[in-house]
Amino acid sequence: MNGSADRVDGVETMSAAAAADEIPDDATIGVSGFGSVGYPKAVPLALAESGRDLELTIISGGSVGEEIDTALVEADAISRRFPYQARSESRAGANDGTIAFHDRHISRVSDEVALGQLPQPDVALVEAVAVGEDWLVPSLSIGATPAVVEAADKVIVEVNDEIPTELREVHDVYRPDAPPNREPIPLTEPAGRIGGPEIEFDPEKLAAVVRTSRRGTPYQFREPTDRDERIAANLAGFLAEEVEENDVFDEELRLQFGVGNIGNALMGALSDLDVGDRDIVYFGEVVQDGLLDMLDDGIVSAASGTSLALSEDGQEQFFENIDTYAESVVVRPADVSNAPEVIARMGVVGVNSALEVDLYGHANSTHVGGTRVVNGIGGSGDFNRNSLLSVTALPSTAKDGEISRIVPMVPHVDHTEHELGIVVTEHGVADLRGLSPRERADELVSECADPSFRDDLRSYLERAEEAGGHVPHDLDRAFSWTDN
Repeated sequence: MNGSADRVDGVETMSAAAAADEIPDDATIGVSGFGSVGYPKAVPLALAESGRDLELTIISGGSVGEEIDTALVEADAISRRFPYQARSESRAGANDGTIAFHDRHISRVSDEVALGQLPQPDVALVEAVAVGEDWLVPSLSIGATPAVVEAADKVIVEVNDEIPTELREVHDVYRPDAPPNREPIPLTEPAGRIGGPEIEFDPEKLAAVVRTSRRGTPYQFREPTDRDERIAANLAGFLAEEVEENDVFDEELRLQFGVGNIGNALMGALSDLDVGDRDIVYFGEVVQDGLLDMLDDGIVSAASGTSLALSEDGQEQFFENIDTYAESVVVRPADVSNAPEVIARMGVVGVNSALEVDLYGHANSTHVGGTRVVNGIGGSGDFNRNSLLSVTALPSTAKDGEISRIVPMVPHVDHTEHELGIVVTEHGVADLRGLSPRERADELVSECADPSFRDDLRSYLERAEEAGGHVPHDLDRAFSWTDN
């Protein structure tokens, strides 16, 4: 399926500008995309350049590229945004109130679209590698695409000639039934397949097909720093001990890493992880560059996610070896990859990051200073709450060591003390399982805080404990501690 005719089967194409005319000025658009790949490009640019007075609501499965979250924002075309954004322009709009941004757990988005708990999409705008009159094959991500295609009144498909059609070999599209008649998701192995490569839809919905040849703006991962490598070494040491002590890991270790630089760096730096003769399998939401290298080196035997969130170099690596990767890589919808029941069934060790963690084990992963949103919660909550073991990995400081990321009290809580099991920094590992709040505080200061902040953190604890309580706090000082 490499030829032009094979990509567009029995349907006519039109220009991006003509397709954009099919979208009302105040439309709710459900767009494909996750991990800054697999999102539509030509039609959003045509909308941005149209000069129309647009007030669009955009729903995506995850992060998308600058054609949506930069060009449309700069055109003052987006009034409301769900549930995740990762560009400076959309972030600025969310923080100054010009864009009404609503953050959601990734696992919930498909159901919330399908059940009317989010605005119902007028249009599903989807990037694909192939399309027919009642089907499409997604490109580099799936995310919430099946749900928005099912819910939308119209479907507009961008067929991207730059993405190999062989990508169909890695897709596993499965749509859970609606509650209360939902059956268990029949996935029992991380690399198992329960669906097919195509998203099907009512042919009456197909409003436009556009041909494109644009790669988009994926992640640009930085090289792991010395601090990243020390965090990874501490994590690897902990995991090596854990698999020996926990019978669940007798045969296999199943890992998940959050999207972004630190997750990618940790994956790439875990090449020396010693788990004996156990298989290592990835079951998460994003397949990143570091994971490809682990697959190539035989460190990881299989990988399942909802997005091939690869850099440009990573995409080339994947495309050049797509037949080989198709044997071990599966891409599935986010309401399967992030489903609580599936994560729990797989016995995943979930590794995610945060902006800061407080002394009692609450984490803030989205809002700087408790007020200014960065990106969104993404799938971190899905894995923190439902993994067999949740790990939060982060540097101990920010701003060249001026600010501690282990703090007395986080000003915004995304993950509570009940969800964090392990915290890892470049200084060590805090195992919080089974500990009381005061014990957690001592463990985090001793093992994870930067030495330059430990005395101040202990001083805070001493003063807080004078007032007593199960979770001692000095509320007058809690949020001014860093400034002071």
